[in-house]
Amino acid sequence: MMGSRKYRFILLAALMLVAFLANLSLGSVHIPLADTLKSLTGSEAVRESWGYIIWNYRLPKALTAMLVGGGLSLSGLLMQTLFRNPLAGPFVLGVSSGASLGAALLIMGASLLGGIGGAFLVTDVSLAIASGMGSLLVLLTVLVVSARLKDAMALLIVGLMFGSITAALVTVLSYFSAAEQLQQYIFWSYGSVGNLSWNQVGLLGIFFFVGTGISIALLKALNALLLGEKYAATLGISLPRTRNWTILATGLLAGGITAFAGPIAFIGLAVPHLARQLLGSQDHRVLLPAVLLYGALLMLVCDMIAQIPFSAYVLPINAITSLVGAPVVIWLLVRRKRMIF
Repeated sequence: MMGSRKYRFILLAALMLVAFLANLSLGSVHIPLADTLKSLTGSEAVRESWGYIIWNYRLPKALTAMLVGGGLSLSGLLMQTLFRNPLAGPFVLGVSSGASLGAALLIMGASLLGGIGGAFLVTDVSLAIASGMGSLLVLLTVLVVSARLKDAMALLIVGLMFGSITAALVTVLSYFSAAEQLQQYIFWSYGSVGNLSWNQVGLLGIFFFVGTGISIALLKALNALLLGEKYAATLGISLPRTRNWTILATGLLAGGITAFAGPIAFIGLAVPHLARQLLGSQDHRVLLPAVLLYGALLMLVCDMIAQIPFSAYVLPINAITSLVGAPVVIWLLVRRKRMIF
């Protein structure tokens, strides 16, 4: 079984590499794979513009897709383990809703300033800051509430309530907003892994690696939680500490990703299940690297489809992640006839 898992990991890594190179080559401008490899290795491509496109547009986009896919998948795994609920995703704590509220306040609230003031406020950087602050505020509130709740399911309900409150506030803002601001907010809510500068990709990478580092430190506690909170406590696992660190890791991953890429649906919920089906394991020492690879692979593929190769059109990434991913999960469940959890 161990040998089989090793080969599956190699296959996942190989497929991710192929998807990464294909993502760089395909788009409105087709760049041959040989020239893509030349540009990545520092050699000069046949056309100088190809190298510029790869280094300034497609490479940051591909890296963002990998960080987004891996980070959301890992945060989904953490939430499903913490709440022992197969339907839990990275946004059940209301972190995504907090980010949406921050973005809505900036985009639709800026219209109150009117004219130049509103246009000056709403930039890619200010959007990332506003949505990040919204995520942080909800995360801190959830951490304070979690200190007073001993029941994980009660915390899950509190997170959903926070999501409902922020969604209601966004609805109120939408009702009083001008059509232009409402359209801009809707486009943000579609999600996107493009248009990030290298500095923004670097900041997103910091959120990703800090959140992943915390998750690695929690591996023993997460495995213990699979057998129940009482069993974990007998092993000397501090449940409040584990819960708080798990929430913090999820908040850093999901909140940071939503701040830079917008709310991305499906990936965080489905990839942990796909990884369990592929590897037949619930051991987080196996699942953690698997969901990182699987999530990055799936997000790269979805981004390629959203770009519509050889066309200037770009579809909303949120629609693609659900349209591509949901049938795959349904097929796997029908084939296996049960869910591994």
